[in-house]
Amino acid sequence: MLATAGAAFVLAGAANAQAPSAQSPSTERAPAPPPASSPQAPGGTPAIKSVNVIELDELTEATKTQVNEIVAKRTPDESQRLQNAIENAPAVKMAVEAKGFSARDVLIAQVNDQGELIVVTRRAG
Repeated sequence: MLATAGAAFVLAGAANAQAPSAQSPSTERAPAPPPASSPQAPGGTPAIKSVNVIELDELTEATKTQVNEIVAKRTPDESQRLQNAIENAPAVKMAVEAKGFSARDVLIAQVNDQGELIVVTRRAG
């Protein structure tokens, strides 16, 4: 379900996403602007149309295991790049903060084929 992806590539189109709107207590989504001339960002990554912030505890056990395996293999430099990417993408940062998290709480961020950026979080501690 979750593939390993470099945060810088995943968040390349995050600047195109808008601020999140409150939809349900468990998710924060940012509505997308009308599509540009190309539905994909440069490099083949789909353009980000919405942001969905999910807590690790909300995932199935199998998915939690996948996320934990990805995080365990990540270098400190990759973790720092992910945090910087979140901090430098205002709409993503707002969505993460709206759920009570910060960039350092983000474990993984991945764009699916529909342009939804899925951000998995866990309290750093």
